[in-house]
Amino acid sequence: MAKKDNIFVNELSSFPQAVFEVKVKDGNETRHRVTVSEEYYLKLTKGEITPAELVKKSFEFLLDREPKEAILGEFELPVIDRYFSEYELTISV
Repeated sequence: MAKKDNIFVNELSSFPQAVFEVKVKDGNETRHRVTVSEEYYLKLTKGEITPAELVKKSFEFLLDREPKEAILGEFELPVIDRYFSEYELTISV
């Protein structure tokens, strides 16, 4: 599993549909493109952390459950909850 300091989040565009490039470096590197709407961001965080922090926390959540190679290359953040029903409860601030 990747360590928290091996997850790099770069914001490519901001709300209303923020897009992030996420790199996970642990031996080899994987890259992921993640989209999050402002509405979903506010639902999970109430604005208490930055969108980039939400994305990083989401990857920490995923990496606790699966290898980085199993994470989709491109997805919208709400997709995580379809695979892991505890996601929203675990990640919410």
